[in-house]
Amino acid sequence: MNFFEQQEAARRLSRRLVMLFALAVVAIVIAVNFTATFVYLGVFSPPLPRGFYLTNTLVTLLMIGAGTWWETARLASGGEAVAQMIGARRVDPSTRDLLERRLVNVVEEMALASGTPVPRVYVMEDELSINAFAAGHSLHDAVIAVTRGALTRLTRDELQGVIGHEFSHILNGDMRLNIRLIGVLFGLLMLSMFGRFMLEIGRGSRDSRGGIAVLLVAGVALWILGYVGVFFGRLIKAAVSRQREYLADASSVQFTRNPDGIGGALRKIGGLTQGREPGSRIDHPNAETLSHLFLGAAKPSFAGGLFATHPPLAARIKRIFGRELPMLPAGELPLAEALGAAGAAPPAPLSAAALPPGSSPLSGLMAEATSSDWLPQAIGVASVDGHGLAEAMRRVPGEAQLQAALADSSQAQLVVLAMLIEKGKPFSGQQRQLVAEAFGAEAAQQVDAFHEAIQRLPPGLRLPLLDLAEPTLLKLGASVRERLLLLVHGLIRADGRVTLHEFLLFTVLKRRIGRDANRPAPIRFAGLEPLQAEVGLAMSLLASVRLPERPEHAYNAGVLLLPGIEPPRVPTEAIDLDAVARALERLNQLAPLVKPRLIKACAAVAFVDGETHWKAASCLRTICAALDAPLPPQLRADAGALGGEGPAGAEPAHPSGQLSLLQDG
Repeated sequence: MNFFEQQEAARRLSRRLVMLFALAVVAIVIAVNFTATFVYLGVFSPPLPRGFYLTNTLVTLLMIGAGTWWETARLASGGEAVAQMIGARRVDPSTRDLLERRLVNVVEEMALASGTPVPRVYVMEDELSINAFAAGHSLHDAVIAVTRGALTRLTRDELQGVIGHEFSHILNGDMRLNIRLIGVLFGLLMLSMFGRFMLEIGRGSRDSRGGIAVLLVAGVALWILGYVGVFFGRLIKAAVSRQREYLADASSVQFTRNPDGIGGALRKIGGLTQGREPGSRIDHPNAETLSHLFLGAAKPSFAGGLFATHPPLAARIKRIFGRELPMLPAGELPLAEALGAAGAAPPAPLSAAALPPGSSPLSGLMAEATSSDWLPQAIGVASVDGHGLAEAMRRVPGEAQLQAALADSSQAQLVVLAMLIEKGKPFSGQQRQLVAEAFGAEAAQQVDAFHEAIQRLPPGLRLPLLDLAEPTLLKLGASVRERLLLLVHGLIRADGRVTLHEFLLFTVLKRRIGRDANRPAPIRFAGLEPLQAEVGLAMSLLASVRLPERPEHAYNAGVLLLPGIEPPRVPTEAIDLDAVARALERLNQLAPLVKPRLIKACAAVAFVDGETHWKAASCLRTICAALDAPLPPQLRADAGALGGEGPAGAEPAHPSGQLSLLQDG
């Protein structure tokens, strides 16, 4: 399955949505004018007043447009606004509830293994059914919400299958489409809502004059006419979302390599439904509005037929397993069984470099890719055995204080600052002064303590550590995040040079929490031809990191995959990291179907001669983050890329803004 092709498919669906919306508006306008004509001629004698149809049309368009604008503006904050609409509660990353802790761990594992931002996690506390949804405008403001029933009734593998399903919606562009759909549907319902409002006014009035009768008649007429919008709204939801659910089910199987995960969850939904229990039903008043977002049908009365937002459960299960299977009972599980940890002895602490493939917490990230072409793999997270990259980081000795700090918004900022200090180097006087001025003298001492803990991490795990901090950092206000970025920038510039790991951390941090984090990049370039200089600069950086002694050899491995363009290689000593940052911003404005060529070329540079090391892997991870793209499977398949040390070497430091490649991470 192809991440970029699916994003393009979502864009095509967006265009279809616009056409269906236009058709619905035309139908509503015609119905309003026809009904208004009938009512007017039934009360008054002809002819119709001048401008009668124009007035009706403009008023109708104004109501629909205003409703769409209002709802779209209300959802401008993205996934968080949708979670609030359904009454979901945000899960604290430091939660001590074991079921919620399991949920947070699974979400972190899937995000880290795919190289995407960690979504914020919500629970629909009052819903005892099995259901979930993902919402947001982009990768950077995504949320995942699950029902309480999903936590208590699903095993860990089944919960992971559900989260894999939701990650498909995040990665394939469905979330933005679904939020647009909410705004469009609200606009189509405005006529019906206004008619209901007029009925309430008429019924509440004690005035028996004819004006009230007219008001009641008009209210009934508008309320009935509004069901034209309801009809088209449900038709649009069905047309847009049904095939995306099949895709998300298939993606979940591919991400987890376990059909019993999502398949078992769907079978349990069916089992609940057969037992006259909630199934996937959502009882919140906004469930109908958000029905197209959910894993299963939120309103069973619309679960079948032309207006179904989801395919039948039996059909989905048959596609997953290749045969018909019975539904499963879905009683609440004992805690140990749900956690999947009954009788498990805690493993000995391991470093990421030493973890064996196939059985380690890193297995999802390091699983060997089955194809040299990463496009069909998309993010392809391998089977995760109840742990993941986040758990591997927790098992490095002495990292408990880091985990606790990542859940606190103030402490998480200090962890980020500690990550900027070079390995084996002390916290410099000027850097310490900047931190003390911003947070106080005590904070500078905490940064020292965090620095000591971070030095025990394998160097390639610093970027995943930053990903783990992201949900907490996003709880900060926009102005606080902007001040943090300015402070990070000041610490980087304090010693008059920029090291590789400083550049990588700042690039990812800026894309994840900066002022534009919640906005998808605009598409301004249909091909690589106008951006040959930017392509050359990004690949030159990667080549100089991968093979500092022979960068041209690594660079040429990537150029071979870019026929039709000749991006110029930039010598190592001429690479300016400020220019690289600007180049990545422009490259993120490429059309979705063009980005795979660039990322495949960058992967060829990072894995030249079939090998890589943590510095090149981290650089490739940063480029993917800057392009809002998941990791290629080559990176997930190479354990040494994360945990191992890169080749030894020495290079003099360059002035601030220039490249210092071989500083230790």
